[in-house]
Amino acid sequence: MGNEIGSTGQHKAERAGFLARFVRNRRGSTAIEFSILALPFALLVFAILESCISFAGQEVMANITDDVARQLRTGQLRPADVAGNKLTTLICGKLQIIVSTDCPQQLLVDLREYPTFADAATATFKIQNGDVVLMQGTNSQTFANTPGLAESKNMLRVFYKWPVMTDLMAKSMANLSGGRTLHFASVTWQNEPFGN
Repeated sequence: MGNEIGSTGQHKAERAGFLARFVRNRRGSTAIEFSILALPFALLVFAILESCISFAGQEVMANITDDVARQLRTGQLRPADVAGNKLTTLICGKLQIIVSTDCPQQLLVDLREYPTFADAATATFKIQNGDVVLMQGTNSQTFANTPGLAESKNMLRVFYKWPVMTDLMAKSMANLSGGRTLHFASVTWQNEPFGN
């Protein structure tokens, strides 16, 4: 029985010695510290990259919207030039620099004439059930393509359902269905007195 007590004490001493040696040993500390910090660092890097790419896409789309609105305002583009799907095709062609091949499916364009700038100011949108819904005051609207003639007041709104590329960021960044976030650009203007 004395041997059992002695061996138990010896095992405790060996375990204590092993733990003491393990705590004092610094050979693997760098690897352990790196593994602890690697995940938060990777998340931070991916968040920065995702945000930068998304911001660049938003800015490119805003510049394209301004450019198309200027061409409509000055009469370089006439209503016949943007009828039907031509406006969406025109914007998609310019967006090819930053978006993939799903542009026509993910791009929503609304171009319409308003009687006054005050009426145009009441045009809004909301995200409902993961999709974009146009609003005029409290009434919902469908997307339209009805540009005005010379000296008319117009508004061009462009929406793109931008894909969130990093799976880890999709839950926090996406505000649309399918892991996408909404990019939006709008321009309101009065056409110049070009000849109709």
